[in-house]
Amino acid sequence: MRMYDLIMKKRNGSALTGEEIRFMVQGYTKGEIPDYQMSAMMMAIYFRGMDADETLALTMEMAHSGDMLDLSDIHGVKVDKHSTGGVGDKTSLALTPMVAAAGVTVAKMSGRGLGHTGGTIDKLESFSGFSTAITEQQFKENVNRIGIAIMGQTADLAPADKKLYALRDVTATVDNMSLIASSIMSKKLAAGADAIVLDVKTGSGAFMKTQEDSFALAREMVRIGNGAGRKTIAVVSDMDQPLGCAVGNALEVREAIDTLRGCGPEDFVELCLTLGSYMLVAGGEAATEEEAEQILREVIENGSALDKLAEFIAAQGGDRELVYHPEKLPQASMTQEIESPADGYIQRIVCDEIGICSLILGGGRETKESAIDLSVGLVLHKKVGDAVKKGESLATIHANDQAKLDMAKERFLQAYTIDEEPVEKKPLIKGIVIE
Repeated sequence: MRMYDLIMKKRNGSALTGEEIRFMVQGYTKGEIPDYQMSAMMMAIYFRGMDADETLALTMEMAHSGDMLDLSDIHGVKVDKHSTGGVGDKTSLALTPMVAAAGVTVAKMSGRGLGHTGGTIDKLESFSGFSTAITEQQFKENVNRIGIAIMGQTADLAPADKKLYALRDVTATVDNMSLIASSIMSKKLAAGADAIVLDVKTGSGAFMKTQEDSFALAREMVRIGNGAGRKTIAVVSDMDQPLGCAVGNALEVREAIDTLRGCGPEDFVELCLTLGSYMLVAGGEAATEEEAEQILREVIENGSALDKLAEFIAAQGGDRELVYHPEKLPQASMTQEIESPADGYIQRIVCDEIGICSLILGGGRETKESAIDLSVGLVLHKKVGDAVKKGESLATIHANDQAKLDMAKERFLQAYTIDEEPVEKKPLIKGIVIE
């Protein structure tokens, strides 16, 4: 078998066999196939596409290119949740303790943020002492003992994907549905969960800007997951404006804690209940989504979800008292209100621009080596459809540097469109993909 022949076959529009994809992925991972040949293959796939069988085969080969986490000695059905990322997306911080408190085990691997979207691990490090650098054994013990653990992705998890993504990133071949779906799902399958609930974002703050593309990606990932024998469900949710009100690491942690106390923002609560309901049904703790939602509301009302967060934080070295005293989380040295320049209604928010405001303040990474300021960010007071008076606060900026604050404020105002006419609020949940 020669890579040259496979490139030509795909260039001419034919489907690759499972054996051919195995040869290609294994050869590239081992360094036997050079970058220039794999670049040519990625470009051929970009233009010719892959069918469902090819996409599943590629995903499985990438998943098996390194360690496959064996969670068989963890009790019960292991359910994972993955988000395609967005601005203010602190869902895992509130959702996972809710689900664990309801009796479904959550064994999750998460990453750090890069660019304008925040990473779960960065946010969790707002709790002093907290670490996701735990051993596989500690990970499993924590899940068995308290029902929840989150660890950082290891270098040996789907190494073929890491190598391929780096190549795609510099050869303009990232934006292909099969390649995107296989990249995400290879890591999810390698992480060992029995069931996967996906939160696929759509809108200006999402990777997929249109609903058409978001649903296409959701269908592709669900097809892969189910084809690999994992029960997989996708929720397509709005990211045309930030999720909730807080954007920035410690600020988002505080909002997640507020949610577990029963006073979170309406849209954030809705998303947590929707994703959590599907997780509970997949985990066998509820027969229907309606029953599952009631259980989740109960664990918030009786305080067990908040206690589960504290238990989880303590189990991974963090200060559990911060869960009950979030005012002691990292705080910026200065705050400033951003006043509305006019009367009217919030017509539009360019969502990714709000993420960039947080990045400017120091709340995100320009590069993988960048240090993050956990205390900075923004808290929005007005969102799409809300009425506003001139001089009324649109948001509060939390900053540690006046120049950065001024720059972020200017960019923030450009991201908001205020109009005289009322604007209808869009639904948060755009749809569910089950098969």
